Amino acid sequence: MSDRSTRTRPDALGSTRIGPRTFAWGTRTFVMGIVNVTPDSFSGDGLLAGRGAPDTSADPSAAAVRMATSMAEAGADLLDVGGESSRPGHTAVAAADEVARVVPVVRAIRAALPSIPISIDTTKVAVAAAALDAGADLVNDIWGVADDDGLARLAAERKVPIVLMHNRAEARYTTLLPEIVADLQRAIERTLRAGVAWADIVIDPGFGFGKTPEHNLALLRDLAGLTILGRPILLGTSRKSTLGRVLDLPADQRLEATLATTALAIASGVDIVRVHDVRENVRAARIADAVVRGTWPGGDA
Repeated sequence: MSDRSTRTRPDALGSTRIGPRTFAWGTRTFVMGIVNVTPDSFSGDGLLAGRGAPDTSADPSAAAVRMATSMAEAGADLLDVGGESSRPGHTAVAAADEVARVVPVVRAIRAALPSIPISIDTTKVAVAAAALDAGADLVNDIWGVADDDGLARLAAERKVPIVLMHNRAEARYTTLLPEIVADLQRAIERTLRAGVAWADIVIDPGFGFGKTPEHNLALLRDLAGLTILGRPILLGTSRKSTLGRVLDLPADQRLEATLATTALAIASGVDIVRVHDVRENVRAARIADAVVRGTWPGGDA
């Protein structure tokens, strides 16, 4: 049996309960829709764009619910809410301001869409805790390989899953994929020590974070190497600058490039793709699943 067929068996990674749904890894690829509650998202989709700083007085909840509902109708399996841009040169946001941005949005989406899992994308324990109180189900830690285990301890305390994303302050590597795997392995071990269950850990190689464009492309070529870690893999390439650099296109013209990476990622064993354009990526994922996993559309998590 090939590595790929072993990797995609429905029981290979087990399942993870994320809020109202159970995700059976390997049955198909799941799509995470991005809800940016920011004024400075690199992709231009921030719900506070054009409203000015500090942005805490403007409640974007109605717009967020419309976006979230549209994504759910287009086939999103879960939604990722973030209140601080992670693009290079972004403006840092105080925890109180980030809470004021994301909590009303999480609460409104939870009320409008009670059956869809919600992730909170943050580096701050106070923000994650407030979002979980408001109805979030998953912690998405973009510094999951950092020494600080505060978010892991929070996830353990609340008994919620956590995404551990790879990142580095400087894009320096001797051997790219082995170092990413080693960093993530240490992060997994630290998270387990903090009390998070094995089934509640998801990994993300951090495309676009602490890596040059050349590193990002090499990462895509070698994604299958991450399956050695034995945890479901989340990947976020949507509209990112590496795609724009290859094609010399702005963020709002990178859909086709994103779809190409979605299909390639699924062929390499990725379980969740984090995207802005849900409908198109759902369609690409269904075709890729039919080829790679032998999965036809219509199945549920």
